[in-house]
Amino acid sequence: MAQKGVQLDVETFSCSICLNLLNNPVAIPCGHSYCMSCIQSFWGKKGKKKRHSCPQCRQTFAPRPDLVKNTMLAALVEQLKQTGLQADPADPAGPEDVACDMCPGRKRKAIKSCLNCLASYCEKHLQSHYSAALLQKHKLVEPSKKLLENICSCHDEVMKVFCRTDQQCICILCTMEEHKGHETAPAAAERAERQKELEENRQQIQKKIQDQEKELKRLQQEVRDSCVSADEAVKSTEKIFTELINLLQKRRSDAKQRIRSQQEALVLWVKEVQEKLEQELNDLKRRDAELEQLSHIEDHNQFLQSYASLPAPSDLSDSSGINADPLRHFEDVKAAASKLRDKLQDILRDGGTNTLQTVSTQLLRT
Repeated sequence: MAQKGVQLDVETFSCSICLNLLNNPVAIPCGHSYCMSCIQSFWGKKGKKKRHSCPQCRQTFAPRPDLVKNTMLAALVEQLKQTGLQADPADPAGPEDVACDMCPGRKRKAIKSCLNCLASYCEKHLQSHYSAALLQKHKLVEPSKKLLENICSCHDEVMKVFCRTDQQCICILCTMEEHKGHETAPAAAERAERQKELEENRQQIQKKIQDQEKELKRLQQEVRDSCVSADEAVKSTEKIFTELINLLQKRRSDAKQRIRSQQEALVLWVKEVQEKLEQELNDLKRRDAELEQLSHIEDHNQFLQSYASLPAPSDLSDSSGINADPLRHFEDVKAAASKLRDKLQDILRDGGTNTLQTVSTQLLRT
């Protein structure tokens, strides 16, 4: 609580013009106190006949009051400096903050900067800009450390003019010297015009952003759709190839079974033919033996009688008409398989899914 009381004393003994503790305090007839230099500067060096007013209550005085240092008030302020100002201010400015230019000792954090005063103010010292009529017209902006950049390096004046010829900010004195004859405009008016151009540019850019975002979303959707289509195509192709493999395996099994069946039939047929040929061979050998034996008979009558009893050659079995080509049966199966392979290769050359379906259909029909 003691600390808060000291803070209130600091507020009480501050000059409402400079917002610092009173320096050489003087009291004017209305009762308000100011720094002697501050009130003198406020009233200016004008004649005593002119009416003067209090910066706070606006009470007027004529003639101009004499200013005398209030020694008691000065002693109180000096005592306050040695006791109360040792405490850190509320909301002190950090290394990255903009400090209040009016705070004595430890600086508070500024909440606004004035482009007219070229100074930054904390919440306490900013109040005069809200209460004083003249200060209410000042341009307040967010706290800035670059206020001195608004001062002309040649004339130490605030740069309130923009030179369109050289595209730079200048002060009023520059227009009479190195920028004389150049096309100039008030900085505020130039800012308003450039601000309008800026907004138009922003609108164009924002429209392009919307168009680009729309196009980006469309492309992203196309990618998602293509992924879905690709997944479906993979599933469909996998299914078709599986069916195709199954069909080919079935055809292979059928062809193998067909060849084996033909092999068994051929072996059986050859066996039967072999037995028949062996029988005929035995008969022919027996007939040949009989004929040989007959040829050795010396008695003519016996030879003729025996020869007449022999069967005619036409009565003998003749297997010379048997035309067995066992390899032809297997060549036919091989030819059919080769034909199917060539046909399958021709159909698969384009690699399309529809072609695969056509292959499956034709294999089923084959």
